[in-house]
Amino acid sequence: MKSFQKRNPIPIALVGITLIVLGMVAALNSDDLPLIGSGTTYTADFSEAAGLQPDDEVRVAGIKVGKVSDIELNGDRVRVSFQVKDAWLGDRTNAMIKIKTLLGQKYLALDPVGQGPLRPDETIPLERTTAPYDVLEAFRGLSTTVDEIDTGQLAQSFDVLSETLSDTPDDVRGALTGLSQLSETIAKRDNKLAKLLANTREISGTLADRDAQVKRLIEDGNKLLEEISRRKQAISTLLQGTQTLSTELRGLIDDNNEQLQPVLTQLDRLTTMLQRNQDALGQGLEQYAPFLRMFNNTIGNGRWFDNYICGLLLPSVGPLNEEGCNAP
Repeated sequence: MKSFQKRNPIPIALVGITLIVLGMVAALNSDDLPLIGSGTTYTADFSEAAGLQPDDEVRVAGIKVGKVSDIELNGDRVRVSFQVKDAWLGDRTNAMIKIKTLLGQKYLALDPVGQGPLRPDETIPLERTTAPYDVLEAFRGLSTTVDEIDTGQLAQSFDVLSETLSDTPDDVRGALTGLSQLSETIAKRDNKLAKLLANTREISGTLADRDAQVKRLIEDGNKLLEEISRRKQAISTLLQGTQTLSTELRGLIDDNNEQLQPVLTQLDRLTTMLQRNQDALGQGLEQYAPFLRMFNNTIGNGRWFDNYICGLLLPSVGPLNEEGCNAP
């Protein structure tokens, strides 16, 4: 068998490039692979998208089992494609678009019912799907509609109607008079109502733009509350342990009071004596310093003492110490 150094490098290079390209294609389409992908793809028809977006969660019984992959218009209805992994769906499965947050984010909820499994090529029909009513869109539409109303013309119309039917019975005339007064009130408060609705529209728009940030704030708040709840248990356990320890220490002190009392008394006497002799101790340490310096000089030349002994031999013994210890 030939080694790679002896083989033709061109086929080896072509095979290597082909493997690299196949690896890149597999990485880019990993969600569609059968084993490591995002799961089986299903479809469902809805009367409207209701704010559902691709990559929104797909849940079964509140547990995330996949995500929305595509949303497209299919005639008079909206077809939603979604992927589900590790979850069983029945052939009578119901699909509902539900509100995930107060700011309008949605998710796709599935109710997996039926006798047999749901086939991927079988679309969940419109009669088994439900789309929610979008509150934010309703407020936006209301503000836009109210802005287009000519309140002055409306008030004038009510006034003309009231004058035309002025000869009608009292009950009808009273109702029309009330309508006229209501229209006048609306006309007088037109600017305030317009400002209120404009501010409402601005607030709803700001909340919609900051949806991700507010969602993250809520999630972080939930994590903080969970951590506080966990720490609460730990603190409670610590306090209970401290209480138990104090009880044990109190019993220990009570049991050994006769032995501890003399020791504490002697310790008090010792500290009192040290306090009284504080000045003497300080003076002793101060006078001890020259001795330490001299002793350090004595042993500072090596592993021996540098010392001078006088009078070891008497002058009468010999010529080694004829002058005694008073040598100049």
